[in-house]
Amino acid sequence: MNYAFTNGIILDGTRDMKPQTNLCILVQDGKIKDIVPDTTDLHDYKIVDLHGHYILPGLINMHVHLAGSGKPQKKQRDNEKLVNIIMSSSLTRTIAYKMVAGFAKDELLGGVTTIRTVGGLGSFDTRLRDEIEAGTKTGPRILASNQGISVPGGHMAGSVAVAASSISDALAHLEQSEKEKVDLIKLMITGGVLDAKEKGVPGELKMPPEMVRAICEKAHADGYLVAAHVESPEGVRVALENGVDSIEHGAKLSEDMIKLFKERDAFLCTTISPALPYALFDRSITNATEVEQYNGNVVFEGIVDCAKAALANDIPVVLGNDVGCPWITQYDFWRELYYFHKYVGVSNSFAIYTATKRSAELAGIGDLTGSIEKGKFADLIVTAKNPLEDLKVLRNLEMVVAKGNVIEHPTVKKRKNVEAELDKFL
Repeated sequence: MNYAFTNGIILDGTRDMKPQTNLCILVQDGKIKDIVPDTTDLHDYKIVDLHGHYILPGLINMHVHLAGSGKPQKKQRDNEKLVNIIMSSSLTRTIAYKMVAGFAKDELLGGVTTIRTVGGLGSFDTRLRDEIEAGTKTGPRILASNQGISVPGGHMAGSVAVAASSISDALAHLEQSEKEKVDLIKLMITGGVLDAKEKGVPGELKMPPEMVRAICEKAHADGYLVAAHVESPEGVRVALENGVDSIEHGAKLSEDMIKLFKERDAFLCTTISPALPYALFDRSITNATEVEQYNGNVVFEGIVDCAKAALANDIPVVLGNDVGCPWITQYDFWRELYYFHKYVGVSNSFAIYTATKRSAELAGIGDLTGSIEKGKFADLIVTAKNPLEDLKVLRNLEMVVAKGNVIEHPTVKKRKNVEAELDKFL
């Protein structure tokens, strides 16, 4: 179906975007054929009247774990044990894959037309990527890493990352990932908020620097970028010194680290969403220990400081919400844009640019998506009101368009308890 999106207000996704009116977006074979005056003859197209609503590029979530629902937990789960059970039989794997595919669809219905997965169950992510591409599943474009690489006792080891006990183990997994035709490689270099057992030590270095370097050198030689989970200054330094291309999460930066970012031409993926509940919620809500809340605040402040320092020093920044962590669901990526505006202090337009055109460029797909331009895929969302004035309008969408496929009035089943608690921080 060829569409003509008329009577809308265009926000094109560029850094200095301004509302554009009296224009029509022509979509043919899933791509934007042209942007023409509204007075153009449209007899070859199905007309979609936007009724004066706002149309902008679909959002790009750069840090996703498709295996997680975001359901709050009363106590920490044994993720390794749970994943072993899930992957132990064809029946449980089938159920789990259906769940993952459903979560991907929720991402799309929430306005995210591209996701970058950074740790998942087996090879589910590449499989789903290919089925969505073939049109047999509904979901966003996926840039997939499948399982990440961790170390014994490291972050997510044995669940959405393998536990490599040696460099040779790590390189063997890298080779397996390449056979699965992943799009990027993910490392778990430090621990996380819930991994730390003492106050003040979240993001403890887990992966030896020599392992980081060996993986990065081989991955780069084979044409892959490497993303790394990092939640401490020491982790940032080790990651950048040894070849990582993107820092996921981040920590307070020194001048030396800023220099390393620039020397490496690396970028930062800011993830405010997962740390916020542990830092700012009352512990009676999160069921976090005093240590976990303290460390959550350390990480929350470190991520925000890192983003501010990166922007101040022209280090590229993208956004991800680490979806799958407790309190972070697959349908509300819009909150990460709001937090970026609220806590880092960027304008609404810069937040949208960061989550659209900028993310596409840094993900290596800027020629395919991320902005409303001739020749790019028609990955679009429509809001009733102007997100440049209030990012919260992204919460309820009038329409989602993925590669020219139109979904009107998208709806998802929402977690009311999660919504109620998170809304206190809007």
